[in-house]
Amino acid sequence: MNKVILMGRLTRDPEVRYTQSRNGDQLAIARFSIAVDRRFARNSQDGNDVTADFFNCTSFGKQAEFVEKYLKQGTKIVVSGRIENDNYTNKNGEKVYSVRVIAEEIEFAESKNASSAGGQGGYQPQAAAPQTASADDFMNIPDGIENDLPFK
Repeated sequence: MNKVILMGRLTRDPEVRYTQSRNGDQLAIARFSIAVDRRFARNSQDGNDVTADFFNCTSFGKQAEFVEKYLKQGTKIVVSGRIENDNYTNKNGEKVYSVRVIAEEIEFAESKNASSAGGQGGYQPQAAAPQTASADDFMNIPDGIENDLPFK
């Protein structure tokens, strides 16, 4: 089974082009990239914290027309689809390995008011919520919720 579901923000405005389909009609092809926040940051090679992964996505037909009409940089969406290899040989004869997401379903992940109220014109990672730990490195459990825990 090849199924992926991602939620993130568009890193730039989508690129949409039209090509001739087999029956002579025009077929829309949209390419866009989304930044997906990580739950936990990790250090990159240069020592900076990496808090997001970036995925190249492609959609076709009606889905691509939706992308062209409604999506822009900073829009938060949920993409459901499949992963395909996007390998190629560059000018130097070296094999380059990559993947892309074929977006089969796209939905908004927040209201239009929420995205415009935040004033986000581009990708801005969300800061991880600070967690407090006791001296023994275990998180403190608030009083009064012991009976709500799924374990004893």
